[in-house]
Amino acid sequence: MQELPLKLAKSLENRKQERAFRVLNSSSSLIDFSSNDYLGLASSEKIYHKAHDVLKHHNILYNGATGSRLLSGNHKLYALTENLLAEFHQTDAALVFNSGYDANLGFFASVPQRGDFIFYDELAHASIRDGIAISYAKVYKFQHNSIESLQNRLLKIDKQEGAAIYIVTESVFSMDGDMAPLEELAKIAEKFNAFLIVDEAHASGIFGKKGQGLVQELGIQHKVFARINTFGKAPGCHGAVILGSKSLKDYLINFSRSFIYTTALPPHSVATILVVYRELYRGISQIQSLKNNIHYFREQVVKNNLESAFLESKSAIQSCIIPGNDQVQYVAQNINKEGFDVKPILSPTVPKDKERLRFCIHAFNSEEEINRVLKILAKLLISPV
Repeated sequence: MQELPLKLAKSLENRKQERAFRVLNSSSSLIDFSSNDYLGLASSEKIYHKAHDVLKHHNILYNGATGSRLLSGNHKLYALTENLLAEFHQTDAALVFNSGYDANLGFFASVPQRGDFIFYDELAHASIRDGIAISYAKVYKFQHNSIESLQNRLLKIDKQEGAAIYIVTESVFSMDGDMAPLEELAKIAEKFNAFLIVDEAHASGIFGKKGQGLVQELGIQHKVFARINTFGKAPGCHGAVILGSKSLKDYLINFSRSFIYTTALPPHSVATILVVYRELYRGISQIQSLKNNIHYFREQVVKNNLESAFLESKSAIQSCIIPGNDQVQYVAQNINKEGFDVKPILSPTVPKDKERLRFCIHAFNSEEEINRVLKILAKLLISPV
């Protein structure tokens, strides 16, 4: 078997030297404070069986989609699911993609055109950045959650007639867990006649009375050009959706390469999305349980004198800053030994000296578990390596 080219081997060795080498681990039996399964729906037997019932009811007994949606893969569950998604999210149309990464890549690679402008928050997720990177538009980042920084950038551009401006943010940021000033961003988008795009990956299923997301909780859905909502976090399944106008959906079907040139999701995946959203539509108690646990977690952070180490967050993502890859890995390993699955986030995923433990709070975590893990953390931070 041929070995890696020299440059690739050197890059891999550098990762090891920087203590940032990634490996694949098997799933853990530890108490879960790391997964994105915020509502516990990924392990719901009720949803599992209902998804199978949907397939049987519609006589769709296939293991795979058989092709792209433009060829043979557009089975009838797609129309049912996209209609429900559009209704649930109070928008004109919905288009399902195979993943959040595919949705962001497909949107940003096809919608902004040469001569257009993209302004994105500097902490935007890698999938947004990767999509932007293959766009022909002019790209600028603005300081995290800074309306002033964004406005200063907007005032400096030389906009030609017909050029479009796109403002891009996440509603809840995946590493810090904080929220974007969406109402202010909507106002500045209106002021500059710009198109606002919001990635709701870590807000879907959590914010809003029934988990519609932060955009709808704030009632600004009519001011947002496109929303990207993923199903792999709180909904506990797989895939993503782009929400917007009917003309945006038509455009993406015709020009989004990550939609056109891939095999569609298998029927079981779409059936699961359909069932999950039917449950959300009816209302589920897990959303309030999650909110209660987030509030309780923050109370215990203060009680254990950890407030200075944690970033401010009202979301399910709670990050404790522990500078240095070695140090944060040491703390994580010792918490793991006590039976808790908490993951260290290392540089270069986050900036150097901003390494952190990333706690993901769930509806199913108990108050006792929250108490115990924070007491262990407090003890470790008092006696570092």
